[in-house]
Amino acid sequence: MPETAEEISEKPEVRKELQRATGEKRRQKVKARGTDKFWFVTYALILAGCVVLYFLLGSKLVPLPQSRLDVPRRILRGATLIVVMLAIAKAASVYALGRIEDASTRFTLQRVVHLVVALLIALIVVSIIFVNWYAAVAALGVGSIIIGLAVQTPMKSFIAWIYILVRQPYRVGDRIKIGDATGDVIDVSYLDTTLWEFGGQYISGDHPSGRLIKFPNEKVLDELVYNYSWPLFPYIWNEIKFQIAYQSDLKFVAETMQQIVEKELGEEMIKRVEVFRDLLARTPVDELEVRSHPRVIFRVDEVTWIDAIVRYLVSPREAGSVKTRLIPKLLAALNAEPERVMFPKGDAR
Repeated sequence: MPETAEEISEKPEVRKELQRATGEKRRQKVKARGTDKFWFVTYALILAGCVVLYFLLGSKLVPLPQSRLDVPRRILRGATLIVVMLAIAKAASVYALGRIEDASTRFTLQRVVHLVVALLIALIVVSIIFVNWYAAVAALGVGSIIIGLAVQTPMKSFIAWIYILVRQPYRVGDRIKIGDATGDVIDVSYLDTTLWEFGGQYISGDHPSGRLIKFPNEKVLDELVYNYSWPLFPYIWNEIKFQIAYQSDLKFVAETMQQIVEKELGEEMIKRVEVFRDLLARTPVDELEVRSHPRVIFRVDEVTWIDAIVRYLVSPREAGSVKTRLIPKLLAALNAEPERVMFPKGDAR
């Protein structure tokens, strides 16, 4: 049984695309759980303890030589920074990442946060170990610049991977075209994306070619991405064209082609398109451009014939198989009426 507009609009991916298209954002209340509150309180207590100890060591209440106070004070400074860093990371996880509905994206970004926090904590520990921690930071900064220049492309691809997770120009399972590559996304790793190619150099149509395409994620920052799997409208327009003579009965041709295509695609497909029309009506897209029935149009050919074109909606992965089923049925119905439908004849055909 086809889904209703309300049921489809409640799907996370559809609701997200509706919000993105209309500019409306549903405010999702995020509340800290009991364990999260426990950690926030713990961080606050540790931070307060470090601050108190630091000022006690700096006061005259602790009768110790200044040389013996340097190491404890450096440790307290580092501990304070680490606690602040952990508290900020926890707050980001609860109140920022907690708003992300997709569990896989939320988990991946959580790993990114953990990686950044670990690197910063390592930097703080190094600053504690070295007496002149400013020089240590400067040395690390210079080293980071050198390493960054050496791995510029991988770093750009890693940043592009985060962009793909957040903005989602495509996801695993989507059919896309980027640059000269067309295929279904089967993997999005830290540095590259893998496509299962369809069409390509050795095969026509939308059938998989059997080849894999890998490209660095940084390509998504520089190239146009064509996504054929938009959650709001996961269909594409497809066409079948025949050349007929001017003397043909155009009304009969149009009605015949439309009836055959509509019968082949089925009522369920038409109802689903109507549902998506309701969803698209909430966006700036002109709903009149989304037709729920096949349409036949005529165009004057460059030579002496008329192009009879039937246009219909189809799932991107079924475009080739649907066209293969439709062409014999259309030809059989049109050839059955040679007095009303006249096709080109000649040795060149």
